[in-house]
Amino acid sequence: MADLLVELLSEEIPAGMQKNAAKQLELLLVEKIKELGLEYLSVGTYYASRRLVVFINGLPIIQANRTIERKGPRVSSSDSAIKGFLNSNGISLDDCELRDDKKGKYYVAVFEEEGRPVKDLLASVIQNAILKLNWPKSMRWSHFQFRWVRPLQNILVVFDGVSVSGSIKVDNWEQLFTNYTYGHRFLAPEKIFIESHEDYVKKLANKFVIIDPDKRMNLISDNLRESAEKLNLTVSHDPKLVEEVNGLVEWPIVLVGDIDQEYMVLPSEVLTASMRSHQKYFSLLNPDGKLASRFSFVANMNAEDGGSVIISGNQRVLRSRLADAKYFWEQDRKTKLVDQVTNLDKVVFHAKLGTVGQKVKRIIKLSKQIAISIPHADQNSVTRAALLAKADLVSGMVGEFPELQGVMGKYYALEDGEPMEVALALEEHYSPLGPSDNCPTSPVSIAIALADKIDTLVSFWAIDEKPTGSKDPFALRRAALGVIRIILENKIRLPLKSLLCDAGDLLEVNTTEYYDDLMSFIIDRLKMYLREEGIEFGCVEAIFTASKDDDLLVLLERTRTLNEFLATENGINLLIAYRRAANIVKVEKKRDNEELQDKVYDVALGKLEKDGVEISLWNSMLEIEEKVDALIKEEKFVDAMSSLANLRQPVDSFFDSVTVNVDDTSIRHNRLRLLTYIQQVIDNVANFSKIEG
Repeated sequence: MADLLVELLSEEIPAGMQKNAAKQLELLLVEKIKELGLEYLSVGTYYASRRLVVFINGLPIIQANRTIERKGPRVSSSDSAIKGFLNSNGISLDDCELRDDKKGKYYVAVFEEEGRPVKDLLASVIQNAILKLNWPKSMRWSHFQFRWVRPLQNILVVFDGVSVSGSIKVDNWEQLFTNYTYGHRFLAPEKIFIESHEDYVKKLANKFVIIDPDKRMNLISDNLRESAEKLNLTVSHDPKLVEEVNGLVEWPIVLVGDIDQEYMVLPSEVLTASMRSHQKYFSLLNPDGKLASRFSFVANMNAEDGGSVIISGNQRVLRSRLADAKYFWEQDRKTKLVDQVTNLDKVVFHAKLGTVGQKVKRIIKLSKQIAISIPHADQNSVTRAALLAKADLVSGMVGEFPELQGVMGKYYALEDGEPMEVALALEEHYSPLGPSDNCPTSPVSIAIALADKIDTLVSFWAIDEKPTGSKDPFALRRAALGVIRIILENKIRLPLKSLLCDAGDLLEVNTTEYYDDLMSFIIDRLKMYLREEGIEFGCVEAIFTASKDDDLLVLLERTRTLNEFLATENGINLLIAYRRAANIVKVEKKRDNEELQDKVYDVALGKLEKDGVEISLWNSMLEIEEKVDALIKEEKFVDAMSSLANLRQPVDSFFDSVTVNVDDTSIRHNRLRLLTYIQQVIDNVANFSKIEG
């Protein structure tokens, strides 16, 4: 058994592309190796700023002999076609088998292929993988026509301790396979000759390259934490930034710098965004959780002076960045936020939907309507917050740091003397931005957040820009889930479909009847939300197919109640009663081809049953139906379902004493109508036919 090691060394690869590229390279190599009939023990990848690495352990030295079958022409084909097939495979007609399919007989070439040394097969495998590697963006360099993510500098290919002969050649560019690589670009740029996977990892580590991305990331995280703790500080939690920095360095060294005090007057979010977005620096926090006047960063090399020159240089760069941020902060504060609102008329929201200014006007009207249903939502505050909600989009700070939209609106509103609940709504109305993001809880924030998201949904439905498959360029699924979470987590009773219609009336575009479709889209997101909560799929379907309610809070309560109810003895009894009736009706409907639900049960015919069990079931049904309808109107769903469970005894008695399938057609049909009526009454609460098990 032998090991294969492949390393592609290039100029710095964008951090976000490294992991996927390494995995893609692995899949391409493994695919070809399997096609050659080669088995292996394990496969893995490494990646760093300049390297993609795949190692495959436990490959055979010699390929096993294989039986090759190649389908040839049909017996009825021309002589030239048959002769060409034989010549291309180096066989005679006697070496072929005749086989049949629906179209007739055809030739199949069957021959044994002797296994070759695996080393001789690898060059084509690696060439194929490298040329098929797909990058989101690629480039050409110098006068070469070959395209790759960055200039490719070396291809290390070692199998069983020796170099594999081969190269990648495209037009006027060629790169030979080698048995060496290079260490850290500055600390150890000389060649390193490699013999094996273990040898590769060890020698690179000695040349200031930690090639294992997991080990490198853990080292960065640990060093960030330890360096902060020495200063009695903590590192602001930012796993995405750690992952990005991990792709920028090969030999991570954590250093700590100072932030000039003159810039500490800026909002902490501005300082963090400036450090993070441009410089990939980590914010440090004081014991009280406030931003400290220090920052951490990860250098890519050792320094003889302990990093003082590197720290000084990074402080100087950060000083320039923060000077720009301070300029935007001071300039933006010269104009009141409310005076920026008119500038939104110059910002296009969507070509078919007008400007952001027009969207704001719709949000104002819709949020006032929503506020009626939200306890303690002051109409004046809601109107003011809706007016200012998007005003910071035209500020200099948000132009420089788009991720601060809403955040800057809050700070500018407070600077202008706006009430806290208004300022807070400017920040919170974008939430939730994802499944882990918190929902707004302030009444004013809730109203603006719902109005903004509902307007977005209705607007894009109106111009037929709905999500398709995996494509959702306007994040409408996220907006729908945001509406659901805000309503449910804040326990708000809202007539959602009515609000969708109100939002549509505010649009200055021609609309069609899309409200039912949009409501179905939102309900589908709600179903997913409930399934993630652990509620059985059948319970979700049972409630949603039975109820036409557009109050999401009611739908949630009914679904949770049914899910819990079915785990009880009463729930099991109700399900059994329903199915006994449904199964007989299903069979007999096929036999008679009659729509029983449109016919009225004949009480007189029912009284012909001598023991009175049939009429007893009918009377129980009438009594329970009336009681259940009243309980549903009072939203006492547990009591309603418990009342339905009382049907189990009269239904069992009916089946024990009464024969449905009698010779008298009129009596048989009447009894089937009774069973159909049982289904209808139960289905008004929940469609039990959707429940499995």
